[in-house]
Amino acid sequence: MKKLLGYSTGLFLVLTCQLAAGDQIDDIVGAGVERLNENKQAQQAVNRIDEQTDALITQYQEQLKILDGLKVYNQLLGIQIDGQEQEKATLSASIANATVIERQIVPLLLRMVDSLEKFINLDVPFLFAERLQRTATLRDLLQRPDLSVAEKSRRVFEAYQIENEYGRTLESFKGKLNLADRTYDVDYLRIGRIALLYRSVGNDQFGYWDQQQRDWVAVTANHYKRNIDKGLKMARQEMAPDLLTVPVMPAESIVQ
Repeated sequence: MKKLLGYSTGLFLVLTCQLAAGDQIDDIVGAGVERLNENKQAQQAVNRIDEQTDALITQYQEQLKILDGLKVYNQLLGIQIDGQEQEKATLSASIANATVIERQIVPLLLRMVDSLEKFINLDVPFLFAERLQRTATLRDLLQRPDLSVAEKSRRVFEAYQIENEYGRTLESFKGKLNLADRTYDVDYLRIGRIALLYRSVGNDQFGYWDQQQRDWVAVTANHYKRNIDKGLKMARQEMAPDLLTVPVMPAESIVQ
């Protein structure tokens, strides 16, 4: 009986020790699991911080690229602004010079019209009234405040161009001519500025302008009359261009 009690007591002690050791193991395992969970949470926090750090680095690099682009853009803007300032200065100088030039152009245009009028008065008297009227119109135009200097210049140069064209064209036009206190209806033939001829409507009067005498001279030679007739047809495009034999004024008497 005593042995049995002693055996039982020993077995109880062993079981007690085993239970105590089991509790310690559970505590250790629980602590290990808890430590693992803490480590896992810490690693997750580290991962999140690392991801945030990478995102911040990426954002920083992008901002650096944007900053570099802005620096280049600002440099280009600075160059453009410098160029615009130079152009502004050039334009300001041009405007100041244009004002001075404009004050000089209008008197020059007036002198050009005066010269044109003198030229017409000394020139062969074809379309005389029409050409003088053009100069009178130009004088009125130059006095108009509503027209720019550019437009006034254009009109004066245009008149000079018209006069220049007269020197290299063949033209026929109708008009009246006073000869010996008698007025005739005539067909005029202008060959540039080298010859101005006429033929009366009844074909009984022919003649040409003598620039030296400043007067009309009658033509009696039949070959001249035939050539005047031919020249009138050529000017009206009624026949093909051909050689003409007509009386002309001496070269030194032609107004250049």
